[in-house]
Amino acid sequence: MTRSDQIKIYVFHYKPEQILLTNPEYVHIWAGKNGAENIDGFVGDDTDDNISSKNKYYSELTGLYWIWKNTKSDIVGSCHYRRYYTAKLNVLEYKLKRLLYYPTGLWRKRYGLIYTSNLNFWKSKFISKDEVAELLKTYDAILPTRRKFKYTVKEHYRRYHDLKDLEILEKILKRDYPEYLPSFENVLADNRLFANNMFILKWDRFDELMTWLFDILFKFEKEINLTDYKDYQERIFGFLSERLITLWVHHKKLNYKELDLVYFKKMIQR
Repeated sequence: MTRSDQIKIYVFHYKPEQILLTNPEYVHIWAGKNGAENIDGFVGDDTDDNISSKNKYYSELTGLYWIWKNTKSDIVGSCHYRRYYTAKLNVLEYKLKRLLYYPTGLWRKRYGLIYTSNLNFWKSKFISKDEVAELLKTYDAILPTRRKFKYTVKEHYRRYHDLKDLEILEKILKRDYPEYLPSFENVLADNRLFANNMFILKWDRFDELMTWLFDILFKFEKEINLTDYKDYQERIFGFLSERLITLWVHHKKLNYKELDLVYFKKMIQR
């Protein structure tokens, strides 16, 4: 049986900001701390084995790498300072707001997301360690509800990034993980994606995913010139990882539970 102190959900922050939860299972990670002064309440990703200095390109993945290399728990999860899982979908306020998305056309953009500024109301409804433990008795993974694109995953990437990135990924897969190629084609042809590099997994699964994921990303990094990626595109490895995690889940045929995310556009107490 998993002990409650062996369930850790890591909340990624890109700078010290408001901490919503002090529950012991939620650990706040300053991703990209890279030698900055310590701040109470935050764990930096810049100690021991780390890639914190690469945060500009790897985004929250520098935090994931640090967790993988420097911690150990029975269950490990990731979320963001503005995005939290909830297993409580019977909230009347949420149901009513959801109905309004359809006539306004917001249902596609906000699929799987509960947009809110009401911190006090929702923070008590974030997923708990008991809910995590219970779900993982049945499922291999807890994941955010997949985003629905208007286009295929490949076409979406072409519109917002550079298709050459996917060509390099395909080359790496073909050389080192050829068994993944059919699944890669299926994922690119679909219009669903696990976004934000968020998941909750038992440690063995987490270790397997991280080993595979960072092997590919580090090989990709050797194939490119990082200075070619400017502004928004600098977060290249975060974008690739979303596609790769979707690929890994699809290829492994994991039995997973999708949960909606509470998404705070503005951090307002009321």
